[in-house]
Amino acid sequence: MDRYGIAIFWSDEDNQFISVAPDLRGCSASGDTYEEALSEIQIAKALWLGASRDREYETPPPRWRPDQAAKAAD
Repeated sequence: MDRYGIAIFWSDEDNQFISVAPDLRGCSASGDTYEEALSEIQIAKALWLGASRDREYETPPPRWRPDQAAKAAD
């Protein structure tokens, strides 16, 4: 599970930190602090992967890496 990258950013609209796991479609969380958003996305990833296994869905391989986001922004 720890191989799935995450992104955390501040949302002015939500007035919270938003965290996403780009490889896991729809897997996101939020928190009032960066640390809370990080903790919540770890829980969300575990639940997402558990539900995928329970339903015998194919789990996508981890592909996204934070350094890819930096290169895309250049």
